[in-house]
Amino acid sequence: MASARHRRQLHALKLKLRVARLVARGLWSPDHPVLVHMIPTRRCNLSCTYCNEYDSHSPPVPTKELLHRVDLLAHLRSSIVTMSGGEPLLHPELDEVIHRVRSHGMIAGLITNGYLLTADRIRRLNQAGLDQLQISIDNVQPDDVSLKSLKVLDRKLQLLSEHAEFQVNINSVLGAGVRNPEDASTVARRAVELGFISTVGILHDGSGQLKPLEESHRRVYEHISGLDTRSFGRISRYNPYQRNLAAGKANNWWWCRAGGRYLYICEDGLVHYCSQQRGFPGIPLERYSVEDIRREYLTRKGCAPYCTISCVHQVSILDRWRDPQTIEFEPAPAAEPLVQIQSGGE
Repeated sequence: MASARHRRQLHALKLKLRVARLVARGLWSPDHPVLVHMIPTRRCNLSCTYCNEYDSHSPPVPTKELLHRVDLLAHLRSSIVTMSGGEPLLHPELDEVIHRVRSHGMIAGLITNGYLLTADRIRRLNQAGLDQLQISIDNVQPDDVSLKSLKVLDRKLQLLSEHAEFQVNINSVLGAGVRNPEDASTVARRAVELGFISTVGILHDGSGQLKPLEESHRRVYEHISGLDTRSFGRISRYNPYQRNLAAGKANNWWWCRAGGRYLYICEDGLVHYCSQQRGFPGIPLERYSVEDIRREYLTRKGCAPYCTISCVHQVSILDRWRDPQTIEFEPAPAAEPLVQIQSGGE
């Protein structure tokens, strides 16, 4: 019987073909979302001090409503739908939602802190058709900033290595609150050792903006960036935006396609630019149309120069060569203000 690693490698080959098709479709037409992050529950079982995306009490979104949202995203011809949070594994019927994503031919992703993973839970995610799982690990030893440590999660990573048939991406982090930058290298080496994809991200502040990296952090960033691994959700391995931020430089780019190519669907079913700009455009997904996608695709976002949201960078690279943005951002009269949830963990 083939090992989980062998099945994961076979799945990765098939996934590359699917991603190639969606990239080709994205190049052909900019009128549909490439990546969507959807929130099945805002509640999290952790409380990392740098995060503003969680609470400790919200109930899960009713499954019927989540399935309806997936159907709406399919109608918009979305390519990738990733469950985020909060902690999405706290939703009791998450597998059904993942299965619905796959039933529409969309790629299904999951961002989790990993604490709730067991061998049985991983097998159920296999059966649901999950394509990719990402865990961000903040340090080697838990501290008062984050409990998402390699010491605590290493056994979970071993379970994933033994049982997961989907792609596993371990994201090391640098920046705000990270006391020992060399921890990121340790995490990256462990990920590669287990046969996983390794990526590195820059932590943002409470509004998604840059906290400049110190020299020791920048050296680690360059080391991890050089590892020969690639996540399916990354259009390009080279991310000039992240590299500029790592050097403390603003990005003079006007290709942020949030609200068009990238959508963030909160627990209330509203479409936002991203997790750090909740409230804009703040339109219910049920009313979101191709016209909205086209408008936001062409709208400049004032937060772009110091934005650290890598997934938005990656999606925007797809259209970097065309359609300069000509609409200046103006909040709609009915738009809700940016929601800043105190504390948090993703």
